[in-house]
Amino acid sequence: MFRCLSASTRGPTSATDKSIDMTEFPCEVIRNFSIVAHIDHGKSTLADRSVQLTGTIPRKVFGANQQVLDKLKVERERGITVKAQTASMIYHCNRKKYLLNLIDTPGHVDFSWEVSRSLAACQGALLLVDATQGVQAQSISVFHIAKERGLKIIPVLNKIDMPVADPSRITAQLQSMFGIDPAEVLQISAKTGRGVEAVLQAVVERIPPPSGSVHEPLKALLFDSQYDRYRGVISLVNIRGGVMRKGDRIVSCHTGKKYEVTEVGVMYPEETPVTHLQPGQVGYIACNMKESTEAHVGDTLHQVNARVDPMPGFQPARAMVYAGVFPVDTSDFVKLEESIRRLTLTDRSVTIQRESSTALGQGCRLGFLGTLHMDVFRQRLEDEYDANIIVTAPTVPYKVIARDQTVIVSNPTDFPDEWGPASRVREVQEPMVKASIIVPEEYLGDMMDLCFSRRADDLDHRYLDSGTSTSARVMLTCTLPLSEIVTDFFDQLKSRSSGYASFDYEDAGYKASDLVKMTFLLNGKPVDALALVIHRSVEQKIGRTWVKKLHKVIPRQLFEVPIQAAVGKRIVARATLPAMRADVTAGLYGGHYERKLKHLENQKESKRRMKKIGNVDLPQDAFFDILSTRAK
Repeated sequence: MFRCLSASTRGPTSATDKSIDMTEFPCEVIRNFSIVAHIDHGKSTLADRSVQLTGTIPRKVFGANQQVLDKLKVERERGITVKAQTASMIYHCNRKKYLLNLIDTPGHVDFSWEVSRSLAACQGALLLVDATQGVQAQSISVFHIAKERGLKIIPVLNKIDMPVADPSRITAQLQSMFGIDPAEVLQISAKTGRGVEAVLQAVVERIPPPSGSVHEPLKALLFDSQYDRYRGVISLVNIRGGVMRKGDRIVSCHTGKKYEVTEVGVMYPEETPVTHLQPGQVGYIACNMKESTEAHVGDTLHQVNARVDPMPGFQPARAMVYAGVFPVDTSDFVKLEESIRRLTLTDRSVTIQRESSTALGQGCRLGFLGTLHMDVFRQRLEDEYDANIIVTAPTVPYKVIARDQTVIVSNPTDFPDEWGPASRVREVQEPMVKASIIVPEEYLGDMMDLCFSRRADDLDHRYLDSGTSTSARVMLTCTLPLSEIVTDFFDQLKSRSSGYASFDYEDAGYKASDLVKMTFLLNGKPVDALALVIHRSVEQKIGRTWVKKLHKVIPRQLFEVPIQAAVGKRIVARATLPAMRADVTAGLYGGHYERKLKHLENQKESKRRMKKIGNVDLPQDAFFDILSTRAK
């Protein structure tokens, strides 16, 4: 039987005593692991307890639930993890010192690429499941990601101190869905610290150590990065072979550029400089890398004149949702573009492309992994860089198949106005996703109705808790158009299920669809920033809704303004904004009625001429009101 002691049981650790001798930690005593789970199952709380129990942070400094590794303002405000964070811990077990490198990962489906990237530096993972909610949609997704990478998975049930917890039923779920032996399941309460010691002991006993030798040439995997205004790019690396020291000259396999390592350290949990990093260890390096584009996630770093074979790296993330980002003040574009480039250094899944709009000026078209990802990126721009921006309605990438080429269109203004057998464009395809919804049985009818209203195909369901006396849960699977879930689908899902439903999706390719481009005309002139790509079956409904919304926010002019929704050459909805009218007959007293008629005719003629040459400018606040949410 192993005898394990945490730092907290050996006496208090000084907060200032952070010197670490990395030579004490060869590969045999290193464990690299991650915590994966569905959103809000307690990953960050378990990470907190682990770093407290090992004495990495003094227990007296932090309260019960401070979320030490959730360092971003948006994470603390929303209570979710959006950025994977690394922490190194020293743990005493069986009279040995072990170096545990923990990576806390996000739980939302929009950040699944962040999870996949973090697992590349690990040999094991803690699969955390809420004992009150059971296996959720994202629990299944992260389990398969970890299994595909060949990681050792340790199942952990959290929140067993809750009155409604049902550990035996959830353990049966893990056995039936993943084939996990019930004897391997650990039961803990991360909030109170109960059972966390057993988790750390299981990490040491069950997770295999990394491989590598100090006698091999240096080979380091760059798996994350961030920007420091004084030191430039700070890269997180996993040493696969050799030793990295301060002063080493290294080369990037991706760019071929050479750098000198100016600082080497580990996250303990903040940046703590060390003399060197050995095989199996995870740490950070600063090497005077000034441009954010030089830090390529998945890159292999090696010493000058000692070439090595580059590691496979990561498959680039594919953007699922696109949106235009424009500065409210057009003169701030250069500052906004630089802010976006620096922010993407910590979030490499975002794609950037310049774009211009006649209504909004110059901006950037960004690609995201989902709508929450887009909203978090917007908030980080505002919080960290004081950006004042307008974000257009989210769209998805469509595939336009012409006679001679196939083009991916992510901006509705580039979508063809008309297509069919008589035009150059033969077919239009939209992206599809395979959706999984886990919901209590009593809400199954509402979920099926929601899916059918969003053009779902291949609907199927199966029961997860068969044979139990409690309320059974159902897994609903279907194929949905991506454009139907990037708007208010998640809100409707939670509303119709009273918050009990969980949702996950994965790419399912493209499928031909009857899509049309809807443009909006103000006084006969199109507004490019308001263009939409919609399904033909809802063109009347969406056209009327948007025209009605525009009618409310556009200020009245001195002439009559027609507001029209057009599909191709057809007008599908219209509203007329009446003119502001001055009483030109107010100063006429008495006399023939033709005197008043003459003044009214002159006013009418002037308004007719004004309408021909007049421009209707949509103010910025009107854009912000309209583009904040897509009408449905």
